[in-house]
Amino acid sequence: MKVLDHITLNFSPQGLIILNIVIAFIMFGVALNIKWSHFKEVFSNPKSVITGMLSQFILLPAITFLLVLIVRPTPTVALGMILVAACPGGNVSNFMSYLAKGNVALSVSLTALSTVAAVVMTPLNFTLWGKLYLDFYSTKNAGAYLVPLEIELFQVVETVFMLLGIPVLLGILFSKYMPLATQKIKRPIKNISVMVFIAYVVILLANNFDHFINYIHLIILIVLIHNALALATGFSVATLFRLSRRERRTITLETGIQNSGLALVLIFNPKIFPPDLALGGMAFIAAWWGVWHIISGLAIAGLWSKRKLPETETL
Repeated sequence: MKVLDHITLNFSPQGLIILNIVIAFIMFGVALNIKWSHFKEVFSNPKSVITGMLSQFILLPAITFLLVLIVRPTPTVALGMILVAACPGGNVSNFMSYLAKGNVALSVSLTALSTVAAVVMTPLNFTLWGKLYLDFYSTKNAGAYLVPLEIELFQVVETVFMLLGIPVLLGILFSKYMPLATQKIKRPIKNISVMVFIAYVVILLANNFDHFINYIHLIILIVLIHNALALATGFSVATLFRLSRRERRTITLETGIQNSGLALVLIFNPKIFPPDLALGGMAFIAAWWGVWHIISGLAIAGLWSKRKLPETETL
């Protein structure tokens, strides 16, 4: 697996610009479904929302850190896992919650809150757990990482704000002041966003097909375990807090579906990670997460969709 730390993927500056635009477009589309009333969910249903945010931004990054200490992958793979865990939920979680007969209103509220909170929480979680891991790795390996790697909080905040904060704010304002236009475009934008992102990941993998074929076997199991742990975290914490089964399903999916596209943007941002660093492990983790979480999420949602579930059912 160490070979992943030395791989430089075929990813041009033009490709980074396109990815930035794609992610900003996706987040604008997500924000079209966000209304100010969704934030009132915190007050009307605080237990469910707080549980979801706890699972997403506190437990998942912490449990991921413990996982990398146990599995002990190479540095870039470990940092890739931590970065994915620090990102907010993916934009397909609302659809999956609907398919799984979950609480769609809760899903939308959690997406809204986690997207806004990610402007602060993603940089904080990544810098906190990432630096803790690098310190641990340096201590155990009698030296620092191959190339001095410093995670700058401000640069991560700046990137996340540009990619999440601004598009989300514009989307919310557009939805508020142009409701008729929003109703016409939000479904097409959502469908286009999913297809464009999947196409982009496929193109990225195609441009690095040799690397993908030669090394994908090294991370398939890790991503599978990590994603399963994310889903299990959401399900467990929702069960612990005795939420309804519908809410449990929603929080499970919200925790297990991550915005891996944001992770790719951060990885290839030269202001965060120097261009001379070979970060193949991080990119492999983020790219494969982008594929696998859709497969696992749809599989679980499809399974739950076949089970009848009264809306009033609670534990």
